[in-house]
Amino acid sequence: MSISSSTLDPMFVPGPASAGRRAEAIHRFLVKPADAGIAGSVDGGKLLEWIDKVAYAAAAQWSGCYCVTAYVGNIHLDRPIAVGELVELHANLVHTGRTSMHILVSVYSTDPTRRKPVQTAQCLTIFVAIDDNRRTVEVPQWNPTSILELGRHRQARARVSVRKRIEEAMAAQQYTAAGTAPTSTLRFLAAPSDINWGGKVHGGRTMQWIDEAAYICGADWVGQHVITSYFGGIRFYRPIVIGHIVEVSARLIHTGPRSMHVSVHVTSTDTHSDEPALAAHGLAVVVTVDENGKARPVRQWVPVSAEDQALDAHARHLIELRSEVEGFTQASGVPADAEPNHFRVPMP
Repeated sequence: MSISSSTLDPMFVPGPASAGRRAEAIHRFLVKPADAGIAGSVDGGKLLEWIDKVAYAAAAQWSGCYCVTAYVGNIHLDRPIAVGELVELHANLVHTGRTSMHILVSVYSTDPTRRKPVQTAQCLTIFVAIDDNRRTVEVPQWNPTSILELGRHRQARARVSVRKRIEEAMAAQQYTAAGTAPTSTLRFLAAPSDINWGGKVHGGRTMQWIDEAAYICGADWVGQHVITSYFGGIRFYRPIVIGHIVEVSARLIHTGPRSMHVSVHVTSTDTHSDEPALAAHGLAVVVTVDENGKARPVRQWVPVSAEDQALDAHARHLIELRSEVEGFTQASGVPADAEPNHFRVPMP
């Protein structure tokens, strides 16, 4: 199913909120050795899988329907998460469209012997409610009531126009054989272990594939292990089912002094068809770090072809666009005794 920006309808006028529905989900657990990646800490793909699951729980309990991931917003990985740490993921509804739910996920982690967890990452996810025939359905409308909710609601709405500009910029790019940049491709069949309770590959698994392909591309370029420090908006276009031939293609499009920007496309092909279709697209920024966890300088990539130069300029443009996005207010930034009627939020 292709989910367009018009399907999400972010400017739908809210109706009355549905009484009795929960607008939050919390997952809490200890990190197991099996959760660690090559670098010994939790990698970006595993973290995205956790984010997808807790956001799905929030979306499903609010809508009362099966939901699909449509978009996962920008996420900075502020600190590595180690084996044995206690992780908390808080998923909070911050905006509803006609059929969509915008859910902010905040990730906290800490040594379980410490009293207060540290925020590790935060990102916005968008889920769409669908029926048994995979048609979108309207969701109960959510209205903010607290100072924190009002601020986050305004920030979510402000991101709509920036996200649309980013998606248009990404869709306008060409990725052909004319490019000379380093690439990597994973190719495999979607397996039963990749499937969620709805019978499709869950968004978190797809995001793990994106992270793995970006890792291979970045590690091959610098000749050493890399870690993901940032994911750009990941957009989902169609479901992947068991038996689909999946290709995850990563391509270096820009290098900063200490970073590699990798664009990743996920396509899937039905075994009875020869036509691959785009299933997801996103951007990952990977770095290599020293023994102190600081990013090292990386070998610079020089664009050669016209397509290389266009993609390098595209990466720089995305950096500029994302700089316009205001961060979401943290719960710790709002006084505990503040009252909603003392706070006025200008709606766009």
